Amino acid sequence: MAMNALVAVVFAASALAAPPEPNVPLPHRPADLARSLVTTSSSLRSALDAWRAGHAAKPSMDVTLYALYDQRLYRLLSRNPSLARETLTRLPRPLASFARDVVTAHRELVHITPPLRVRKVNVGPAAAASNLLRWYQEAERRFRVPWRVLAAVNFVESAFGKLRSASAAGAQGPMQFMAATWRKYGLGGNVHDPHAAIRGAANYLHASGAPRDMRRALHAYNPSPLYVDAVLRYAREFGADSHAFYELYSWQVYVRTRLGSIRVTGPGRQ
Repeated sequence: MAMNALVAVVFAASALAAPPEPNVPLPHRPADLARSLVTTSSSLRSALDAWRAGHAAKPSMDVTLYALYDQRLYRLLSRNPSLARETLTRLPRPLASFARDVVTAHRELVHITPPLRVRKVNVGPAAAASNLLRWYQEAERRFRVPWRVLAAVNFVESAFGKLRSASAAGAQGPMQFMAATWRKYGLGGNVHDPHAAIRGAANYLHASGAPRDMRRALHAYNPSPLYVDAVLRYAREFGADSHAFYELYSWQVYVRTRLGSIRVTGPGRQ
């Protein structure tokens, strides 16, 4: 089937489909995965537009369910590079670019993230998306660190503040600061307060070379080339399409344990 025909068929189908249940089985063939990604992306964008138009603080249940299904599809592809390659070639260009960045970034972060060694994972709600965007932009004006980079760091470090547990190394707060670094760059704020944490992260990144040398600044934040690449991939997508930030904001929290990855937020947890 030609690409335009695929998009037309799945777009028409998406207009009639109800949001997927939280644990519905995923397709595993490239063609089926591509259709699911196009369909879900279209439905999710419509649900995101409706949520934003209503000015509600929390995502609607439609957004939550479509975003969770989308997230599960991307996690599946990130675990299987050959399946990802065969699937992404079937996607229309804008979605293929987004999918490639998301899948690659997730794979890079899994590679460098050790399993959590705590019995209880602390989670909580993120600050409202509108507040986060305002704080990123405020920090950008003050420290000249692009808002999309701050958003990407916030997403990578704590899923926008939903993951409340300290890191394996002891870093804390929505931007994951070590105590000594926070004392130097936190500007007297509370490391667990998202507004203060975003401001402190922008201060630290600026002192480390941003915006002139963003890679150097991010490497100072976390000295891993994979981390730097993952953050910049997410930042690129946040800057390319406003839906991207709201989609990833609506994703759920998965954590790595010694027994594998588990989902700790959202509907239908098992």
